[in-house]
Amino acid sequence: MQPHDFWQEVHPPQSFCTTGEFGDFYVAELPDGRQLRLPIRVLADGDQALASLIINQASFSVQEALAEALAARIAAYDVDVVAGLPTLGLTLASVVARVLGHQRYVPLGTSRKFWYREDLSVSLSSITTPNQEKRLYVDPRMLPLLQGKRVALIDDVISSGASIVSGLELLTACGIEPVVIGAAMLQSERWRQRVDATGKPWSERIVGVFSTPILERGENGRWHRPG
Repeated sequence: MQPHDFWQEVHPPQSFCTTGEFGDFYVAELPDGRQLRLPIRVLADGDQALASLIINQASFSVQEALAEALAARIAAYDVDVVAGLPTLGLTLASVVARVLGHQRYVPLGTSRKFWYREDLSVSLSSITTPNQEKRLYVDPRMLPLLQGKRVALIDDVISSGASIVSGLELLTACGIEPVVIGAAMLQSERWRQRVDATGKPWSERIVGVFSTPILERGENGRWHRPG
């Protein structure tokens, strides 16, 4: 596949084998059995890799399929408002809000406007941009939309858990406790310890459309699930 071909099509159930070994792409399955091909990104040690999802490069049909699946999973939480994490979580959060029938959503951001308050911000790190120092802000004018409401916090991928923890810290500082945390992809299990280290069992509130493992390189150079 060409790099720009990934994330462009949701395939019917059983289009690709999901067991055994993988070459250039990993096959993820949506709750209804439909499949999505994800590129495999090799980690620094060369012997492990992860499936990757860049949702703002996905076709609209893929974005909508992921948003519909996630909205179905969080619908039972009776959400009043959706809050999205930058940057890629905003793409997913806006569509999830529309699928839920909401008229708007609340985007958190890393760009500080002059009317923002420093006490309504926290440091932000991401596994995909580890060397960039950022801060996560909430627009003070958006607080009435969140306070006292049943909030869903949405990101595109939960991997190390760093971005989600920053979002939870920011909302907590505003007196807001999300009833559910959603993502299109839960990448391995590394995030669980980090999100629960905050003192609350947040992992119990996290839902995803699908999960992907850390992959290991076999002797033939292809990738497989551990174990």
